[in-house]
Amino acid sequence: MADPKGFMTTPRQEWPRRPVEERVGDWSEVYVPGALLPIVGRQADRCMDCGVPFCHDACPLGNLIPEWNDLVSRDDWRQAADRLHATNNFPEFTGRLCPAPCEAGCVLAINQPAVTIKNVEAAIADRAWELGLAPPRPPERLSGRTVAVIGSGPTGLAAAQQLTRAGHTVAVYERDDRIGGLMRYGIPEFKMEKHHLERRIEQMRAEGTKFRTSTAVGRDVGAAELRSRYDAVVIATGATAWRELPVPGRELDGIHQAMDYLPLANRVCEGDLESSPVSAAGKHVVIVGGGDTGADCLGTALRQRPASVTQLDIYAQPGAERDEDAEPWPTYPKVYRLSAAHEEARDLRTAPAASADARLFAASTLRFTGDGGGHVRSLHLVEVDAARRPLPGTGRTLPADLVLLALGFSGPDRRDGLIDQLGLQLEPRGTIRRDVGFVTSVPGVFAAGDAARGQSLIVWAIAEGRAVAAAVDRHLTGSSRLPAPIGPFDRPMVV
Repeated sequence: MADPKGFMTTPRQEWPRRPVEERVGDWSEVYVPGALLPIVGRQADRCMDCGVPFCHDACPLGNLIPEWNDLVSRDDWRQAADRLHATNNFPEFTGRLCPAPCEAGCVLAINQPAVTIKNVEAAIADRAWELGLAPPRPPERLSGRTVAVIGSGPTGLAAAQQLTRAGHTVAVYERDDRIGGLMRYGIPEFKMEKHHLERRIEQMRAEGTKFRTSTAVGRDVGAAELRSRYDAVVIATGATAWRELPVPGRELDGIHQAMDYLPLANRVCEGDLESSPVSAAGKHVVIVGGGDTGADCLGTALRQRPASVTQLDIYAQPGAERDEDAEPWPTYPKVYRLSAAHEEARDLRTAPAASADARLFAASTLRFTGDGGGHVRSLHLVEVDAARRPLPGTGRTLPADLVLLALGFSGPDRRDGLIDQLGLQLEPRGTIRRDVGFVTSVPGVFAAGDAARGQSLIVWAIAEGRAVAAAVDRHLTGSSRLPAPIGPFDRPMVV
């Protein structure tokens, strides 16, 4: 550790965000450009180099956090980039999109603000690209074995890169017109500009990975046919079967799933559309769902200049501090967090029905009502207790010209026919069944990521991609030197 007293003398300082009025006027990332490097060295100095670094276990990737914190504090970017990439294929993604369970497991967080691990990670990743420290790493020789990876989200890309570097010939199949999965069309530009994604895709192309876009396996190419053409198949399609809200009035126009809404805004940023056909401009917007997808809808709606926007969360508002009895350190606590989108809604006062930011907590939707033309005009809700039982006398009505449903996902989408054509067995909750080696009920077919694990975090998605790559490599060659950071049944730390 470069500064043994850093955690005592240096306060936590995060990557500053641009002023709200400025950033809601564009789609660029919310952070002040160039403002991270001047502070990140001293922030890395706050790492205690503790004897048992729980941040390792809190992160499913097993990131070597104390090591690269020490290297950043010494301004050794080359070694820091090497240590970071040793466990994470895409640290610029996680440095922007991960909720940082590693920080919840930071030993310093027992009684002080945690080390800004996520910011340090983003700084190393960005600096690595600036200094040319992330070159393509094509294999020295080819194995003669072929692998098809279905899905190009973080799991599919991580698996494909690992297998390509191991010498296998890998083709990634993506049903959308561009590579990236939800990182491309689900994550708004203001959270991660897509040049970060493009850069990695070009790196993978240079290494030898092949990409097949606009190809839905099961519809554009038969799943059984694909299986017969490759030595192994990895299914990494994600959990894109969204949850519904079966309440009266759901059939009204103007009620959309979040993943019908967010991709359109991303396509505007890509230049595919001049404007979104589903826009919040001038409308009273209500977002149903209190998770990250709901916050993404909130930030997107704010940039489209709505008349108002409110987000409903069925859970009670969490406290500002960790509940040590229910969620002791080093588990990831449910505490009140203010995302960039919620900060924007608070400062712009775009939700008159909410007391602080745009959220109404402990709120459950009862029904929708519309006008004579069949378009939604209002949402009726009621407050609920911890068991989600309605509280008498708490009903209220919100104006709603646009309703966005962000209720999460139940498992992989079956509409393309991939699962049925292969005859894959499913778990009761709808995810793909697999064994301890990531193998599905069909020999030679592996499943990883949200399609098998269920909806999870980007760090778990990348960890699954790396682990399934090791399993496939072992299946093809009899052994593997690829790292396998997790098993298919590992879960986050809980009480």
